[in-house]
This record gives sequence, C-alpha cells and structure tokens, in this order.
Amino acid sequence: MINFFCEDIDFKVSQIRKTKAWLKTIALNEGFELRDLNYLFCSDDYILNINRQYLNHDFYTDILTFDNSEVISQIEGDIFISIERVKENASILDQTFETELCRVLAHGLLHLAGYNDITDNEEQQMRTKESFYLSLF
Repeated sequence: MINFFCEDIDFKVSQIRKTKAWLKTIALNEGFELRDLNYLFCSDDYILNINRQYLNHDFYTDILTFDNSEVISQIEGDIFISIERVKENASILDQTFETELCRVLAHGLLHLAGYNDITDNEEQQMRTKESFYLSLF
C-alpha cells in the first residue's frame, strides 16, 4: 500500500494512480514486495527538524528515508520529502517540478531497496536507476 500525506503544507500529487502503479513497478523490478510505503510531504523546516532529531544532521535536504521493514524482501518505510527543496532543485537542475518530484519519489524507494549514494560509485548507480525508472513513467 502506498500512501501520500502532508505534514505542515498543502500539497497533492498529480496523477495519483499512475504514480502509485509506477512506484509498485519499481519495487517489483527491484525484487521487492511493496507492503506499506508512506510518502510525507513537508516544508524545509519540518524536514530539518527531523534531520536534527533522528540523524543528528543540521542541514536541509530534499528527502529522508526511514526503513521500517523487518523482512528483507519487503518494502515498508516512511519517506519525508521537502517540497521546497524539490522546487529549488528542479530550478537548479533545469527540470520540471514533476520530473524532479518523480526522481525524488524513486530515490527514496531505491534507498529502501538497498541502494545508497554515499560513494561516487553508489551515487552513479543511484542516478542510473533513477533515470531508468523516470523513463518508465
């Protein structure tokens, strides 16, 4: 089950059915059963507070992913997305907001599927996966 929530902002995902089907496809293609996935849209300040409270990081970010799964082959998690960061990143990267939002939605799901983006090689692999899945949307 995929859920979309808003924390401290008013935001609606366009094309909800298409987006949910696409996210399910990503999970299946990566070999996972999608059990319970929550996307929580919020402001910069909201995500900064979460970053400070749970990760001891004192900086803004576009996304924070929390894995709640107890079974390796299943995806369960909470993904916080700062809509303000997504808008700014879209502008910086010369992308539409919708494209950047989809990239971030996929990014969080890929983290739950075991991908990281800490090293240069991991980041390149993550970007390749994101681009591939964006092409399927």
